[in-house]
Amino acid sequence: MNDITNLTEGKIRSTLVKLALPIMGTGFIHMAYNLTDIIWLGRLSTEAVAAAGAAGFYLWLGTSLVMISQVGVGVNVAQCYGKGDMESAKKYISNGFQLDFFIALMYSLFLILFRHQLIGFFNLQDENVIKMSVDYLTIIGIGITFHFLNPIFSATLNSTGNSITPFKINTIGLIANIIIDPILIFGLGPIPSLGIKGAALATISAQFFVTMIFIFIGKTYGTIYSHIKLFVKPDMEIIKNIVKLGIPPFLQSGLHAAINMVITKIVAGFGPVAVAVQSIGSNIESLTWMTADGFSSAISAFTGQNYGAKKLERIKEGYIQGIQILGGIGILTTVLLIFGAEILFTIFVPNDPAAIREGIIYLRILGLSQFFMSIEIGTTGAFNGLGRTLPPTVNGVVLNALRIPAAIFLSSTALGLSGVWFSISISSIFKGIILFIWFRSTLKHLSIK
Repeated sequence: MNDITNLTEGKIRSTLVKLALPIMGTGFIHMAYNLTDIIWLGRLSTEAVAAAGAAGFYLWLGTSLVMISQVGVGVNVAQCYGKGDMESAKKYISNGFQLDFFIALMYSLFLILFRHQLIGFFNLQDENVIKMSVDYLTIIGIGITFHFLNPIFSATLNSTGNSITPFKINTIGLIANIIIDPILIFGLGPIPSLGIKGAALATISAQFFVTMIFIFIGKTYGTIYSHIKLFVKPDMEIIKNIVKLGIPPFLQSGLHAAINMVITKIVAGFGPVAVAVQSIGSNIESLTWMTADGFSSAISAFTGQNYGAKKLERIKEGYIQGIQILGGIGILTTVLLIFGAEILFTIFVPNDPAAIREGIIYLRILGLSQFFMSIEIGTTGAFNGLGRTLPPTVNGVVLNALRIPAAIFLSSTALGLSGVWFSISISSIFKGIILFIWFRSTLKHLSIK
């Protein structure tokens, strides 16, 4: 449980794959939480899927806030480990948890106090959908602290080359969620049917369970985070270093979420079915970005350790091999989304022909950009490992923001709703191309002091 891997030595491709596979598995587990909810809610009603999809954007914003600590801690711990400075690594972990816990409490209060206004933003135009969405968001808001803590536990272990333990722990949480979800949604014996409230309760219960396991493992096996000190005065210099690295990824992800909320508002004008299609489709599409994100985290840890160890050529070769793997994954998911669209969408809403019809269009249009999305996400990990988190943020924010005017314009043409999907796909293509060129230029001028 306390395995630490030195990423500055050994064969690069096998090292990256070995580190990435458990991280990818952990990512798929988080994706499976959402998919489990949607599969069961889809059997409840399309409206329930739309309600959870709208509220889910605030969970996405929460995940963006987590990145302040997650990326800041992960990069610094990897670089400290590459230098052999374990004491500094532990200080970064303690202060990262303090920062993360404070942000989580503030965000929890925000969601609970402003839940009606937050859901009201989407203009859902269906009272039942609005009510279900508010109920879902309220329960998620109460338990979101655990959603914040678990990625930090994972990041500290991933940065030292131990990606197996987070995968195992999160797998246990997923199994718990799979078991609890249908029981709370539809009821069983003395347990009443809670509908969408049950889906939210199942999610936060599973996250709480995962947090408890991380704590137990830390105490039992003496992992690198086992001696964190939450109730001491924080070191503001360390907090500053964490925030400096974490703010750009947070801004990129947070603004991406905010932009997609505006896109959803445009989509809502086409009715609840369109909102449900967007929610289901984006979760299916996450097959690509969850896989790519796993390799991105591996590339980040690999780059960070080798940057700390001053091995420039190994960084360059690691990036090339990582991108080759990611490119292959992107091509495979493109084929899957384009040719398997009907089968994939029917899994979630088997009794709604209109949703299936529009879902096929969504997946085929978004399928065109999967290769480029994989390249962008992997390159973001390489930039993060160098401690240069600003370039991916600039690239992501600018091109994601352009989706809004593009969606408004294209949806007003004969393309209709499909115009919104094209605005997302085209911007993803450009993001991948630009960031790849940017990083290759950075490598040419990179020097390690």
